[in-house]
Amino acid sequence: MIDRFVQIPTKAGTMETFVAHPSDNAPFPAVVLYMDVWGVREELFDIARRVASVGYYCMVPDLYYRQGRIRQGHFDAGGRMISLHHVDETQQRAALRPLFALENEMLLDDTAALIEFTGKGEPVRPGPMGCFGYCLGGNIILRVAGTFPERFRACAGMHASNIVTDKPDSAHLVARNAQGEIYLGFGERDAFATPPVIATAAKTLGGRGLRYRYQVHKGVQHGYALPDRDVHDKAATLSDWEHIFAMFHRQIPPAFGG
Repeated sequence: MIDRFVQIPTKAGTMETFVAHPSDNAPFPAVVLYMDVWGVREELFDIARRVASVGYYCMVPDLYYRQGRIRQGHFDAGGRMISLHHVDETQQRAALRPLFALENEMLLDDTAALIEFTGKGEPVRPGPMGCFGYCLGGNIILRVAGTFPERFRACAGMHASNIVTDKPDSAHLVARNAQGEIYLGFGERDAFATPPVIATAAKTLGGRGLRYRYQVHKGVQHGYALPDRDVHDKAATLSDWEHIFAMFHRQIPPAFGG
């Protein structure tokens, strides 16, 4: 396994990005892991290593780079990261401040930079890519799928936030242009994933030549799929991975051919 940080040129400057891939059998299909509201951290890098270990080139971009080097999080006595809805209002406001400065156009510009970077001497197989993300990242994968349909053919989001709004650029509407496959994992007890939201996403994305699948995990809260989180649910997370890796194998087969 090879992992390292790279500096990717963007319209706004330079975006630090964690990259992991196997040491042999290059080139590899590229996969982007989009961060949640807390930003990049070792927990996400470990998830990237897991994906890379089965034959992928996995990237974790720091989408807050325009605001400096932001590293944040709160932990309980057991070393688990505390979810946003479990911290006080002052801590919530501080955690959300970088998010409010992040615009959709910025995210898409940064994704275009990631795509361009993979073609500049990196051990990446040309052609279709994959992506997945959590919370904020679950929203981003829908926008990426709809904006770069020829490149992103396997996209997954877990406990995605604010994917259905009344705005014309709502994430679920942007994703109508997607090709390939999209998978979404929801928690039954997630305030961001109410039954109307889930139903609207299914109605909008289903039956359009796009293979859309989703799963609602009973009794599970927002944040369940992150392994170091205080609300982590192992069974729900493993079920998501089963769907994600099957989708990746169909759309962007790994370098190992497994």
